Amino acid sequence: MIFSRRQLEPPRPAEPPSFQTLLDSTDWASLATACGTGESLPAALTLLTSSDPVVRETALHDALGPVTHQNSIYEATVPVALCVAAILNHPAITAAAYSHDAMAPPTHPTLVRLLDWLGDTAYDADADADAECVAIDERLYGEGSLDEYPEMHAFRDARPAIFSGVQALLGHDNTHVRHAALIAAIPLIEHPLLTQHQTNLAGHARCLLATSTDRHHRDRVLKALKTWGHDTSTLENASDIAARERYARLKAARASWDSNWMGGGYSADPPF
Repeated sequence: MIFSRRQLEPPRPAEPPSFQTLLDSTDWASLATACGTGESLPAALTLLTSSDPVVRETALHDALGPVTHQNSIYEATVPVALCVAAILNHPAITAAAYSHDAMAPPTHPTLVRLLDWLGDTAYDADADADAECVAIDERLYGEGSLDEYPEMHAFRDARPAIFSGVQALLGHDNTHVRHAALIAAIPLIEHPLLTQHQTNLAGHARCLLATSTDRHHRDRVLKALKTWGHDTSTLENASDIAARERYARLKAARASWDSNWMGGGYSADPPF
């Protein structure tokens, strides 16, 4: 499969290409990024598999930053995401990092960062993730404006292949990896070919809610469970309820400000 400006088709989910195949067969120089074209991306992606964690840290910035700047999806985003999914099981990335504290559990910082990036990018590419934001975009730029965003559609089409790399990590023995994989998987399975995974992810979501205090993670899984038709009333804790009420107030304030702004003016400062 060759990626070019004229062809951004994802591979078949059943046969995702290898990392090296993607590097070699993609016309990186023809693909747009936030700062030009993607000719430097193969080198940065390769360095993600370095045994040196300092090198990997720099590579994370160089490989991922240009293709998701300001939460945008670019022509080079899909092949980069497929490359990331293909190296999630690479030994240099899966190797545990140990701290000087013998009692501290091992970590997998590169693996978690890559999963976080895949999840955030998949969420950005999901036009249904925030219906209110979509409605605002359509008021500003015209109805159906997102239909003219081929890069977003290319990413959405590639979700099955990306999910094939994430799925195996849902049962990882490290809590941080396991939770990051779940958060990444949630927007990916919105693809029509993957909805059958909702039941399995719902089980993982309940496990996360039973142990995690991470606000971002809890918000994402609670929203997913509600979207999938689950009753979350017994899964919410006091912090969840307080956050939900705070978000509701902010949403109402933003809607009021949007209404005033679209109407040609506003009488109070925006709720920043």
